[in-house]
Amino acid sequence: MHPEARRDAVPGHAGLWILVGMLAVSFTASILLGSVRIPGRALLQLLMGQGEPGVWADIVFIVRLPKSLTAILAGSALAVSGLQMQTLFLNPLAGPFILGINAGASLGVACVLLLAGPAVLFLDGTLQFVSRLGTVGAAVIGAGLVLFLVLLMARRVSMVSLVVMGLMVSYAVSALVSLLMYFSYPERIQAFLAWSFGSFGGVTWADLRVLGPAVLLGLAAAAASIRPLNAMLLGEDYARSLGIHTARARWTVLCGASLLAGSITAFAGPIAFIGIAVPHLGRSLLRTSNHLILVPACVLLGGVVALLADLVAQLPGLQTVLPLNAVTALFGAPVVIWAILRRHNVQSPFTT
Repeated sequence: MHPEARRDAVPGHAGLWILVGMLAVSFTASILLGSVRIPGRALLQLLMGQGEPGVWADIVFIVRLPKSLTAILAGSALAVSGLQMQTLFLNPLAGPFILGINAGASLGVACVLLLAGPAVLFLDGTLQFVSRLGTVGAAVIGAGLVLFLVLLMARRVSMVSLVVMGLMVSYAVSALVSLLMYFSYPERIQAFLAWSFGSFGGVTWADLRVLGPAVLLGLAAAAASIRPLNAMLLGEDYARSLGIHTARARWTVLCGASLLAGSITAFAGPIAFIGIAVPHLGRSLLRTSNHLILVPACVLLGGVVALLADLVAQLPGLQTVLPLNAVTALFGAPVVIWAILRRHNVQSPFTT
């Protein structure tokens, strides 16, 4: 048993139930609030099948319900993948995109949006749907190629060097994206920038049929990695002494975390800071590093944070919508700074 498991079992599980309640409240608020406020009684009637078809039904079932489910999936996936990366690399600043997955997805989307030319601006509904599939497919292919390249290097370098290699790959891919933007049409650049801001609102029910199973598969891989990750907190030598195949565990964690981060990036864009900030917030709230508690906590807390960030971005009662990444950065940066400052084992170089 993990050394913190027995000590934190009661408060940890109590905290999980609190997070379940917070997730339910956040999910309800995300459906009720927006540019159009929907009364709670009307929402209850619609969910029970007693409401009449109309504007409110279209807003709930076509717009807000898939958007809210996407936010839960995205927050959970990014938070869990960030937790895995922070544990695997023993780096508090590691996140789900540390290996350049988002840069690869951005390159794939840039190839579709920036190289398509002005003809795409005049697509009809059917062709726009095909273009949507092409954008998602390009993001998946780009993220997959970068992941494949990084995993090839992972067999020949240490974990510390792997972080540096992933960062260099990310810089190189970002440079290619910048070149594509430089030679592209202004209209296409605007479309690419809109994708890079991140959004949960563009995901449809058809997209959820693909995104949902991908995220659930990644979360299942994360659940299977709980014991190896707990052991790796005390070092790989300790993990091997427990009979854990560390190389196989690393590959499982890397592939699972990349699946979570890559699938979200493909459908919702590069959502920043949730994957870095939420694991720190979970550790601080539940006061544990036991992944048996932290993994479900990140699933719940990530969903709560994503729903609240989307709700703030929507500016309820107004017609203006803020960039989602701006909201997550405004939340995430203070949380990461706070988490670093409260670490008792960090000695400031300016103190004696």
